[in-house]
Amino acid sequence: MKKKLILVSVVMLAGAVSACGTSQTDRALSGAGIGAGAGAVGSALMGGNVGTGAVVGGALGAATGALTTKKQINMGDPAWK
Repeated sequence: MKKKLILVSVVMLAGAVSACGTSQTDRALSGAGIGAGAGAVGSALMGGNVGTGAVVGGALGAATGALTTKKQINMGDPAWK
């Protein structure tokens, strides 16, 4: 359990560092990654299903990223650009 939590935390941190973006698609993709990581960690800490937490978190993160504008969330270009 502890190894899984550490792995998920590292993946989530890497996603947060490489995330963001100026286009709606970039924000949706990075939001999905960050949300999935946060959902997985939250589920693991609460004793729930990690996969379900990742799916729900990813969906909410993607929706948040897609529904925001460049003025609301703009932290520069993502690492993949």
